[in-house]
Amino acid sequence: MAAEFDSLEKCLAKHLPAADLKTVNQILYGRELRSLSLPEDATSLASERDLEVQGYGIDAHQEELRAARVVRVGAIQNKIVLPTSASVDEQRTALHKRIGQMVEIAAMCGVNVLCLQEAWPMPFAFCTREKHPWCEFAEDALIGPTTKLCQEWAKKYNMVIISPILERDEVHGDTMWNTAVIISNSGQVMGKSRKNHIPRVGDFNESTYYMEGDTGHKVFETQFGRIAVNICYGRHHPQNWMMYGVNGAELVFNPSATVGTLSEPMWGIEARNAAIANSYFTCAINRVGTEHFPNEFSSGDGKPAHKDFGHFYGSTYVAAPDASRTPGLSRTRDGLLVTELDLNLCRQMKDGWGFRMTQRLNLYAESLTEAIKPDYKPPIVKE
Repeated sequence: MAAEFDSLEKCLAKHLPAADLKTVNQILYGRELRSLSLPEDATSLASERDLEVQGYGIDAHQEELRAARVVRVGAIQNKIVLPTSASVDEQRTALHKRIGQMVEIAAMCGVNVLCLQEAWPMPFAFCTREKHPWCEFAEDALIGPTTKLCQEWAKKYNMVIISPILERDEVHGDTMWNTAVIISNSGQVMGKSRKNHIPRVGDFNESTYYMEGDTGHKVFETQFGRIAVNICYGRHHPQNWMMYGVNGAELVFNPSATVGTLSEPMWGIEARNAAIANSYFTCAINRVGTEHFPNEFSSGDGKPAHKDFGHFYGSTYVAAPDASRTPGLSRTRDGLLVTELDLNLCRQMKDGWGFRMTQRLNLYAESLTEAIKPDYKPPIVKE
């Protein structure tokens, strides 16, 4: 049933009177956002290719001394294309082709910065704990086939592309990493950001394949603003979000792969809260569909073995520092979310709410310095 429920937004629109719906949307999503008029040829092509497209605008106040800093951001969510029993090359090639179709439509919609979902050129096979054939999807972050393809797209469409992959680091012992490659609109690789926090919960057996990242909290200054990437499980850690803000990010992407029975109640909260607390925009992206694997695996909870991870519920959205957010994409369909942002809103919210001014990093730095010491004793007062 969960895999058939399309979206909360469509359910509310179907069952609530217009006046009630407007009030409910304001409570759930903040101020009403501007609908973005997208080119008819783009929406027509999206319909032909079975792709949901939504577009919204998040505006800032017009300032006297600064021009508006308007950026169009794209986020893509998708299912795998072929069964997981197909060869590695066939699966990856099919995904390259499918995402290429979606990137073309993003370009037609004027997207400046585009982010794909976590480990997008492969099924999310880390639930299986099997090494063969899934490790063969790993590729070099700088010269691998997926990066080369994204470089072509970035240069062709004048678009910054964030491409999350399973990385193979041949220089350092053929180790693997969960990595996002950041490609400039010039087509050059700007760098990479590795996943800081690795889950060990349910079927998320990712430490069987890779460990915590070592790239810290990099921020990439692009032609279209300062961006960062907080991969998947890192969204559960407020300090992780915080450090991207401390380092100057204006827009933080959260490419993810997460299933409904585990995390859906958290999904609409975490990236939105991060946007509010850190005075930047966030973009939460989740894959779609149910992926079945050839062999059964267990969850270590005494329940029967199974061949699927559960339903990846999509619901990609963008959140703003003023607590507004877009509706989510479908829980069941491939989709492209296009959001036009004015990055001036970041500073305006810092001025308005003062969260950064009142953050008191020195207080927490001192407390944390003490907390990590072996002889630390929590300052608990007892009667």
